[in-house]
Amino acid sequence: MYTELSKEELNALKIKLEKEYGELKAKGLKLDMSRGKPCSEQLGLSNEMLYIDLGDFKSESGFDCRNYGMPDGITEAKKLFMPLLGCECEDGIIIGGNASLQLIYDTIARAKYAEGTKFLCPVPGYDRHFTILEHFGIEMISVPFCEADLDIEAVERLAAADENVKGIICVPMYSNPDGFTYSAETVRRLAAMKTAAADFSIYWDNAYCVHHLTDTPDVIPSVINECKNAGNPDRAFVFASTSKITFAGGGICAIASSIANINAVKKEMSVQTIGFDKLGQLRHAKFFKDPDGIARHMEKHRAVIEPKFNLVCEMLERELSPDKLGQWNKPRGGYFISFNGFNNTAKRVVELCREAGVVLTNAGATFPYGKDPEDRNIRIAPTFPPMSELESAMQVFCASVKLASAESLL
Repeated sequence: MYTELSKEELNALKIKLEKEYGELKAKGLKLDMSRGKPCSEQLGLSNEMLYIDLGDFKSESGFDCRNYGMPDGITEAKKLFMPLLGCECEDGIIIGGNASLQLIYDTIARAKYAEGTKFLCPVPGYDRHFTILEHFGIEMISVPFCEADLDIEAVERLAAADENVKGIICVPMYSNPDGFTYSAETVRRLAAMKTAAADFSIYWDNAYCVHHLTDTPDVIPSVINECKNAGNPDRAFVFASTSKITFAGGGICAIASSIANINAVKKEMSVQTIGFDKLGQLRHAKFFKDPDGIARHMEKHRAVIEPKFNLVCEMLERELSPDKLGQWNKPRGGYFISFNGFNNTAKRVVELCREAGVVLTNAGATFPYGKDPEDRNIRIAPTFPPMSELESAMQVFCASVKLASAESLL
C-alpha cells in the first residue's frame, strides 16, 4: 500500500506513475464524463414515441390537447406519474414542462423565504439543488450519510433547534451521487419529526425512482402518505420527470403534494402559464400506456447502462483496490458512482484527468458552495460515453488517482 512506503519508495513510484500518466495523456483523448446524460442508444429507445398517431389529439376526457387549458395536465399523464411520486389522488399532482428542476426552482421561489432561511442538504448531493438554494440566498447546512442512509438523528436535531431551518432538499432514492436509498424508518421520521419552523418542507426529488440496476429494486415509502399519517400533510413536495426516461429536452415532469399545496401552486401557476405541452403528455401516455409500460421501458435502459457501471466498478477494483486508494460503492440504481479518494486529492485528480482529455464534474460540486471540506469526493458519470471511450476514460481516471495519491503522501 502507498501509505506503507518510505519517502524514497514513494519518489520512485511517483516517477513510474508520471511516465504511465504521460503515455495516456499523449493519446490526445477528448472525453466528457461531466454530467449524467443518457447516451444515444438510450435516447433511441424512445424514438417510436415521435411517430405515434395521436388521432384526434383528444385526451380521454375529450379535451383537445392542441389548445390552451388543462394547466395541471391531462389525466392520462397524471396516472403515469402517480406511482412514481407516491401520490394516490389526481387532484394532488400537476404535470409540468420538460424539467423537474424548473418545478423545484418555482416551488422554492413561490415560498418567498425570508432572509436568514436555512436548508438541510444531504452530502454528497446534487449540485443543481445547491445552485438553486444559493441563488435564492438560502444558507445550506450539510448533513452526512451514515451507513448508506441519511443521518436522520442529525436532521432531527438541526430541524428542532432552529426556526430558520425551513426545509430539506434531497434525492431519496438512488441518491446523487452515492446511490443510497433512504430506509422506511428514515422516511417516517422525516415525516413525523418535530421542527422549530411550523412551515418546514421536504423537497423530495424522486429523479431516479425507476432507474434500477438490479433484479430486486429498492423500494421506498410514499413520503406524501407518511406526512399525512404523521399529521403533517403539507410538509412534502415530490418531483419527478421523464428526462432520463424518454428525451432530456422533450420529456414531461410532475409535482405532487397535499391537495391544499397543489391548489396553492395552481393559483400562482395560473399567473405564470396558461398550460404546458399537452401534446407531449398525450404522446407519453400513448407510448407507455400505463406505469407497467414505464417499468418495461426501463429494463431496456438497464440493458444499455448496466455494463457501463460494471466496467467502472471492475476497473476501480482492479486498479485501485489492491493499494486501498479509495472507497466507492456499486450502486443499485441511479446514474452515478461516488468515489472518495485520499483527503486533499480530488481537485488534483480532476485536474490531471482534464489535462489528459477527460472532463469530470468539478471536485467539490457534490457539496454546498462547491466546497468539499475534505477534498476527496468525485462523481463519476458512466452513462454517456460508449464502452470503448468509457474504458479509456477510466484508465486515465485510475492513473490520475494513483499519481495524485502518491503526490499527496509526499
